[in-house]
Parts: sequence; C-alpha cells; structure tokens
Amino acid sequence: MSFNLEVGPLSTEVTEFAKTDIRETPENVAQGLKELKELLLNDPTLNFSTDDDFLLIFLRPCKFYAKSAYELMKRIADFKEKHKDLIGNLMPEDEKTAFINHNIINVLKNRDHKGRRVLIQNCGSNWDPSKVTAESVFRMLYLIHEAAVLEPETQVRGSVVVLDFDGLSTKQVMAFTPATSMRLLTFIQDAMPLRLKEVHIVKQPFIFNMIWTIFKPFIKEKLKGRLFFHGSKMSSLHKHLDPSCLPKNYGGDLPEIDYTGANWYPAIENHFEHMKKMNSCGFAKK
Repeated sequence: MSFNLEVGPLSTEVTEFAKTDIRETPENVAQGLKELKELLLNDPTLNFSTDDDFLLIFLRPCKFYAKSAYELMKRIADFKEKHKDLIGNLMPEDEKTAFINHNIINVLKNRDHKGRRVLIQNCGSNWDPSKVTAESVFRMLYLIHEAAVLEPETQVRGSVVVLDFDGLSTKQVMAFTPATSMRLLTFIQDAMPLRLKEVHIVKQPFIFNMIWTIFKPFIKEKLKGRLFFHGSKMSSLHKHLDPSCLPKNYGGDLPEIDYTGANWYPAIENHFEHMKKMNSCGFAKK
C-alpha cells in the first residue's frame, strides 16, 4: 500500500466550499497575498518564503485576513525559537524509527465525510514511553503537520484528531508532564497553521482523569468547544464522524486498520525540499 500527499489544485467542489467557509475568492486571495507580502517586507525580524502557494498555508486558516496570518507567523517564529532544541532543523529521518517501528501515530488513508484528514494517536497501551519519549511523539506530530499543510484541500477543510486511550496505564500518564502538555497545547492553539476542527477522545479509562487535570487549565475556549469525550460509545463518535469513513476499530463500516506509519512515512519523506523550507521559516538570523 502506498500513500501520496494530495498536492494538486483544489477541485471545483472544494473551491466552492472555500468561497463560503474561508472567504477564498480571487479578490480576497489577491488582496491577502498583497497585504501579507507588504507586512513581511516591512518586518526584518521574520524570515518566511513569500511564494504565493507558501503564503496560502498561513492565509487559509486565517480566512485571508493578512494581519491575522502575519500574527500567526510571528507566533510560529516565537514557538520555533523557544523550542529550537527540539524542532530546530527537524527532518522526517530524525524520527523514522519511531514512525516505522512503533504504531503510535496513524493517518487514515481516506478523508472523513466532510473531506477532512483524520489523524489517530494511540495514547494508551500501544505507546511505550520508555521506547518513544513524549518529546519524540511531539516531533512526529510536528512533522505530520508540516506534511499536511502541503495539501490544499487539507488547508481548506482542516483536520480531525482521534486520541485513543485504550489500555492507558500509569506508564503513559507519567509521560504527560505539565511541561509536555503545555508545549503541545501552545503549538496547537497558537502556532499551528492548520485548521483543527475537532478532537475526539475515545476509549479513555478512569485513570484518564489524571491527564485531563494536567491539560484542562491550559485549554482555551476555542479548543474547548472542539473537544469531545466518547469513552467506549462509538455511537457518540459517529455523531461527528460518519461510520462510512471510519474503520471497524471505531465502529465504522471500513475494514480494520491494517496499515501503520511504515506505510505512509515515504509520503512525508518524498517532500524533503518542503520540509527544508519549513525549517528555514522563523525569526531572521542575526
């Protein structure tokens, strides 16, 4: 099985959706690009490519308001600077072993019923923090977001995350430190140029409350409104994600997941130049 990132132009259907959902009209695109380029040109502290396609990565989640995209880029630069020891010059090969040998993060090969990408993170017994640290997991998520923003349809429709806590034990709970939690939530809420539409928490046992106690104080209202807790009730999940788009693992109509990061890792690795361009973004070197 081979995966490919969908980097082609938007279909007619998605183009129409983008007009109503994120104000993507030819006039707004032209105006947004013009204003954002001016803002970047007048700010010598920032270093971002000004290619049109690249700037769309930041304009689309901000509905083509250039000032908002510019503020997002500043927050991204700040986050990258603060965490340069962890994600500075990060490339897919740096976490290749974790992607291929450990089934912690997976991406469904199909989109959901709204055309969104679905990422599944196994936070329970599938994850052994002694073999793959919380830092490595974050680096994997960071690399996946860098790949996802290459897809125009994902830029427009956004993504959904399913956090699967099946088999969660104290071993995993101990890895969710306040510092780890804060870093992840700062990234998601402030420094991720991707439309995160929903986060679904499934199969969480009672011990999950210990993790929730750590995360809860850091969660802003916008994200709070997109968080859904389902436990083992897949019918609850199906109110948000149609069973026709889900595998049997989550009560869906599709076959059980029989693929892992080993199958789709090459799709990320194939976009080496894009990853290098993402790495070069941030504060200008003094």
